[in-house]
Amino acid sequence: MSCLPAIAIIALSGTMADAGEDPVAQFEREVRPILEKRCWQCHGPDKQENGLRLDQRAALLAGGDSEKPAVVPGKSADSEIIRRVTASDPHDVMPAKGERLTAEQITALKRWIDAGAHWPASTVATAAGPITGGRITDLDRQFWAFQPPRRSEPAVPANDKWVRQPLDRFILARFHDQGMEPSPEASPVTLIRRLTFDLTGLPPTPEDVESFTREAIANPKSAISIIADRLLASPRFGERMASLWLPLARFAEDQAHQVGEDTKFFYPNAHLYRTWVIAAFNRDLPYDQFVKLQLAADKLPSAAPGDLAALGFLGLGPKYYNRNRLEVMADEWEDRVDTVSRTMLGLTVACARCHDHKFDPVSTRDYYAMAGVFASTRMVNRRPDGKAEKEDTKGDKMDPGTLHIVEDGDLQNLNIFLRGNVEQKGPVAERGYIEVLTSGPPRVFTAGSGRGELAEAIASRDNPLTARVMVNRVWGALLGRPLVNSPSNFGHSGERPSHPELLNDLAVRFMENGWSIKALAREIVLSATYRQGGGVVTSVNRGIVISAQGVSDDGRTFERSTESTVPRFHDLTFFRGPRRLTVEQWRDAVLFVSGELTEVPGAKSRPVDEPDNHQRTVYACVSRLQLNSLLAQFDYPDANVHAERRPITTTPMQKLFVLNSPFMQKRAAVLATRLAAASPGDEEARVTFAYRLLFSREPDNQERALARNFLSGGSNQKMSRWEQYAQILLASNEMLYVD
Repeated sequence: MSCLPAIAIIALSGTMADAGEDPVAQFEREVRPILEKRCWQCHGPDKQENGLRLDQRAALLAGGDSEKPAVVPGKSADSEIIRRVTASDPHDVMPAKGERLTAEQITALKRWIDAGAHWPASTVATAAGPITGGRITDLDRQFWAFQPPRRSEPAVPANDKWVRQPLDRFILARFHDQGMEPSPEASPVTLIRRLTFDLTGLPPTPEDVESFTREAIANPKSAISIIADRLLASPRFGERMASLWLPLARFAEDQAHQVGEDTKFFYPNAHLYRTWVIAAFNRDLPYDQFVKLQLAADKLPSAAPGDLAALGFLGLGPKYYNRNRLEVMADEWEDRVDTVSRTMLGLTVACARCHDHKFDPVSTRDYYAMAGVFASTRMVNRRPDGKAEKEDTKGDKMDPGTLHIVEDGDLQNLNIFLRGNVEQKGPVAERGYIEVLTSGPPRVFTAGSGRGELAEAIASRDNPLTARVMVNRVWGALLGRPLVNSPSNFGHSGERPSHPELLNDLAVRFMENGWSIKALAREIVLSATYRQGGGVVTSVNRGIVISAQGVSDDGRTFERSTESTVPRFHDLTFFRGPRRLTVEQWRDAVLFVSGELTEVPGAKSRPVDEPDNHQRTVYACVSRLQLNSLLAQFDYPDANVHAERRPITTTPMQKLFVLNSPFMQKRAAVLATRLAAASPGDEEARVTFAYRLLFSREPDNQERALARNFLSGGSNQKMSRWEQYAQILLASNEMLYVD
């Protein structure tokens, strides 16, 4: 990839597909409960005041007697429903009865509409209450995700010359099935840059590139394993993995709403949980223990005192105002159910809050059995001396060692709230587990809140989902596309695995290898699959060349043969093209090449845009109230909810930031000084060093000529010519992507 001047980047800007939360899941989790509880009584199946019906998408779009569409997909500002729920005139506001919608509920409606107002095809409101769970059938259990993963033998022999790791046999078998061959191995320069970014989130140094290139020539079989082991042992590995985990845990340090100066619900010591997560990945804590400690560290005999910080997974969840109200607490319990089930099980259990799940064998009984665990758990700020901080303690008086965690509270089994309405109570659901994931009748929890039993059930080797879900996340992080393209939804409404036998085999061996994240990552990066170069793919059967750059969103492309009008699809999931860095990787790389990045393990959070903040971006403040603009511009996910993946956008605002922000201008000035110090008096050598430092390669003749021509021009009043040139390099596409 060539280095493009910053002005060229603006011309190339476009918008890529949003890879955020599944819109149907967002509707079921956030929007349907609002419509059912607050709208359908007057505008539902039994009653349509003013001719308006809000339980069918077509009716929403048509509007009522006023003929104004209640919802305009993609345009919440033009949607009548938003105007009415935000109206100031009491005669105009909706709902007409009861309290107004909360700010969180209005935000959820806006987000749903702006995303396209997705509506499940099978959604029809009924006057009857929810089905509260019949027996799970054998047919339900036959769905692939609920079957235990098993080892299998691919058709490719283990001694095939291309195979380097067990997983390669599955990939090569698929290639052969489609009449295709793998791409040639990437160059040593590409591999060292790819490997270092993937395992540490940072670029390699010029010395690392030179050393690896030399070793790859002398000892091609062992060179990559040596560097991989070094990177996996680096403390930077834990920071890289934490950047993947924290958005799943909807990590944040405040709440979505603040009244005046009241910060009593904030989390000034949230960094203690983040520090624990980083350390856990660095010491290769077995993933089953990693899960159990975050749910029930206070209940596990094997937990060390320092492991209590792991309970921040639950203890840092959102707290809503007016917490003494049952309706508000029900929303908090839903957050816990949703975060735990989607993060660890890949199931959208919270969709069963108001009715049996529309797609999966998850009943309202399952939901309230799990919600009862969190209803029996209280959030607490626990001081180092074991005492709890007072509820009204503000963030800036709190002891610096205080942990934001959970503990058992008043034990209770919840009634099933009919249609999610806390005022309409159905039968009691005993605290317990999801029936489809058990071999017998529903499992009931009796030990305290049930958190310990829940943790054991989720982390059990008998659980068909837990290992698969984490293997899929690690695979996606290292290869760019997960095997299941809906990483937090392994249910019927999610994607099917592209390579089910491979996913199963990896999951089984992951558990057999002691649930080791490092062992899993090592096999992936040492595989021939990972080591493929980019470029083109050749169809052996017909000799047709297919560009890997044109792979569709689902990882497939197709060619039409003159022999048939039927397209033939090719799975190109594992042909690697350029991948955009996350905001953490990109900002860290900018600081790294300027020589300013500081390593402060366990650091407290700081605003990412503080002028003297040179810490890694994983240590940045993350706000639910107002996400930092730099993080938001470069697609850091919303910290209010579990984020299964990140959207990838390319916008003019991003390019304007790299051109005009004080942050980038300062980095350019410092980089220019570093380049001058490395090669005083020799501009040609300085350009060469810049390319080696930023892009891990030598500049070509055209790039050298462009540099000479540019540097011979005059400077502006604010920046020297070399500072301008440094900023152009920092703003280039090559700085933002890795092959």
